[in-house]
Amino acid sequence: MNRITVWLGAVLLLGLTAWAFSPSTPSENAEPGVRVGPRAAYDPVAAGEPLPDGFRQLLPRDGIQPIYDPQFVTAAETGWSGATQVIGVAAEGEAKAYPVSFLSRHEMVDDFIAGEPILVTW
Repeated sequence: MNRITVWLGAVLLLGLTAWAFSPSTPSENAEPGVRVGPRAAYDPVAAGEPLPDGFRQLLPRDGIQPIYDPQFVTAAETGWSGATQVIGVAAEGEAKAYPVSFLSRHEMVDDFIAGEPILVTW
């Protein structure tokens, strides 16, 4: 791994740690135990939640937009070589591939596989 990859991984890990240990704010958009799509979930940015004390922000919140409604084609329709790097997910007879080249620009994909919500991240 090169230094940039290690640095970005460390920044992501620190950000996720700060988020995980920050006080949670109850969602007004959904009842506990009820599944909602990503657009209906609680949005801390829209709610005006401040950053945790001492947290240094390199990018603005939501500076890298996730993909909320991915569109898929067959492998043959992509025209990509067999060497294209992807993150693959399979469950209950359904399989999807997320190209690393796309994830490098968006970093997260909210999706469903076999009816279950998943988050694919890079």
